[in-house]
Amino acid sequence: MKPQRRGRSKNSSDAESIPPHSPTTAIVIVPEFVGRVLKANTSAARRIEAKLEEAVGLAAAIDLKVAKAGIVRLSTIKPATYLGSGKVEEIGGIVRAEEAGVIFVDAALSPVQQRNLEKIWNAKVIDRTGLILEIFGKRARTREGALQVELAHLNYQKSRLVRSWTHLERQRGGFGFLGGPGETQIEADRRQIASRIAKLEHELEKVKQTRALHRINRKRVPYPIVALVGYTNAGKSTLFNTLTKASVRAQDLLFATLDPTLRSVDLPHGSRIIVSDTVGFISELPTMLIAAFRATLEEVIEADIIVHVRDVSHLDADAQSADVANILRELGVDTEDPGRILEVWNKIDLLSVQDRARLENTAARRTLEIRPVLISARTGEGISSLLRIIENKLTVHRKTLSLEIDPADGAGLGWLHRQCEVLSRELTRGGQLKVKVRVNPAKIDMIKDRFPNALNRIT
Repeated sequence: MKPQRRGRSKNSSDAESIPPHSPTTAIVIVPEFVGRVLKANTSAARRIEAKLEEAVGLAAAIDLKVAKAGIVRLSTIKPATYLGSGKVEEIGGIVRAEEAGVIFVDAALSPVQQRNLEKIWNAKVIDRTGLILEIFGKRARTREGALQVELAHLNYQKSRLVRSWTHLERQRGGFGFLGGPGETQIEADRRQIASRIAKLEHELEKVKQTRALHRINRKRVPYPIVALVGYTNAGKSTLFNTLTKASVRAQDLLFATLDPTLRSVDLPHGSRIIVSDTVGFISELPTMLIAAFRATLEEVIEADIIVHVRDVSHLDADAQSADVANILRELGVDTEDPGRILEVWNKIDLLSVQDRARLENTAARRTLEIRPVLISARTGEGISSLLRIIENKLTVHRKTLSLEIDPADGAGLGWLHRQCEVLSRELTRGGQLKVKVRVNPAKIDMIKDRFPNALNRIT
């Protein structure tokens, strides 16, 4: 038993029992526009209850302790405070009663609105963009991820400084919306921010070039890329772990994983693919984040197949799917290409018998080329069907070649294994090795050059 220090209160607890970082008490506010749909409201089809649940989840993802969460109905946006004066006063009373240190308004606040609300409520005010940036800043584990988040944050911070330049003690800096003044000293000015942004963009350009080199190296080996995309918390990382036997962080938490991960997977007939797990998408994902993460998301842009993972147990699954499709289109991806986009309906283990039967019937009514695959990434159900369908999509446009080569040409046989999918090998009566391969049509000329007298048939 450890001795107590003198002068310590009888009721004070041991130092070991005090958590190092106590969660900050927060109020979550989700605006809902009644009577009309604002043009800027991109999530009009989403249930307001789901938006509230998601907002609370975002707050929890950054370790905020949500004391109160509610929906505020508005007919119009007030230029000075976003909310009406009555609502501002009412929420101020709740803030004081709960002793809340942070108020999360699930909307895009202007710098003036944010500053005015902070003055009235005497607490930190964070909008949707600010909180998502905060989460991304916390989740980034690699140097690349940290660069991307910092670039997005600085672009956001620039606008926050425009009208508060004479009050630099209120500057929000670094990645610390929740922890007082910025991580750099308050004397940082716009020129320093612009200089830092230029430096980050230069470093990210080098990251982009490095990724491009990696892609070129991968293309020398016939391993197609399959990118997993989906709404945050749809189960992408769980599916990635199931497919690759990896241990990427996967839990019931928004943006549980941020940095991209690539692993190889063998398909049923022996061919190999590279599976890429990317950052989860979300409604109203800040444009600056999409731009900053473009180097990472190029794995999606360049992928041979994009697997869109959907959480079909979620009541807003259709709205989430639309949000993912919108972001993919922003990246220049043709979301109507059935040869490249594969929908996966995940978490079927959470459905009732009736809901599951309904979804199975819905899927069966779709044509084969756009039919979704029903799976449970957690239990493994449907994974073998998913791998088979991925393999079929990858090979549908490939050509089958039959070659006869010298059995002693081990280097040539190894070259074929690196460049093609070798389907079979057998010795002919004439002593030649007959090899059947499946290959991308773009590589046929390369094979003809490597084996000018060996090619017998192309089908």
